[in-house]
Amino acid sequence: MRAAYYSRNGEARDVMVVGDLPLPEPGPDEVRVRLHTSGVNPSDVKSRRARPLSDPHIVPHSDGAGVIEAVGAGVSSARIGERVWIWNGQWARPLGTASEYIALPSAQAVALPEGTDFAAGACLGIPALTAVQAVRLAGDLKDKTVLVTGASSAVGHYITQLVSLAGGRVIGTVGSEVKADHARAAGMKDAIYYKTESVADRVKALTAGRGVSVIIDMDFASTAALVTAGALAAHGTVVCYGSNAPEVTINFRAMLFGSIAVKFFLVYDLTPEDRAWGLEHLTGLMKAGQLQHSIGPRFPLAQIVQAHEAVEGGQALGNVVVDLI
Repeated sequence: MRAAYYSRNGEARDVMVVGDLPLPEPGPDEVRVRLHTSGVNPSDVKSRRARPLSDPHIVPHSDGAGVIEAVGAGVSSARIGERVWIWNGQWARPLGTASEYIALPSAQAVALPEGTDFAAGACLGIPALTAVQAVRLAGDLKDKTVLVTGASSAVGHYITQLVSLAGGRVIGTVGSEVKADHARAAGMKDAIYYKTESVADRVKALTAGRGVSVIIDMDFASTAALVTAGALAAHGTVVCYGSNAPEVTINFRAMLFGSIAVKFFLVYDLTPEDRAWGLEHLTGLMKAGQLQHSIGPRFPLAQIVQAHEAVEGGQALGNVVVDLI
């Protein structure tokens, strides 16, 4: 099969190869999926650059979508021909979705509802599931104001929709007017241009000095200071799924006297209960036509380097997708 892979860490242009690898055979309780699309996420870029290699060849990407074409022992043959999307395709395993085929546990190939295409299916495993879990951890959001950092990002675009569906008001941080328009289309009410204005000051101005009830955060390294600055109301909640720095200093007194709750989670490592709830909730939203999918630049497998560089550049609106058929 044709696949993109690397055998050492480094920049995409230096280490990424497109070539032939053996066709994977499904083992017990596994399926083999003929992939149509593969989603590229920032974590794929970070892994390629710095995560120690576990195997001679690493096929990147955890997200993708396609059709089941073979099943292993213990899996019903009725699944053959089923349209599916993939989660954790390259989590704790070397062979991800940047290839024509993938074999993986049957539970990690989820039925893709009719009306949702394969490009959208490549956006679900990390961006959409992260958004679903973040909003779930935030609790009841009806009539509450929520600060969504990076509201135009792949994850933020889904979070903005889900908060709006839950009856909340979204204030979003964005880097440009184009990105603000993108987030507004998903339901954002107020934009904060973090490059040119104080996020904390704007939040307080937009909330009559109270601060927001919830911050859903993509970079705790830069957002922790917002609590100290009064952007989060007392008894508020921070839900965080990422940080650009591994060590972050927080103001304990501000957290303590504000009775602030901080909830971290890793989308790759959800509990079985959270995973099951998220999958069911996502499926319901798609079947009901309540979820917008933002597809950004698309590349053939031969242009895997350009796909990674599009993610690294940070300017692409929507999910970067690699087309495999």
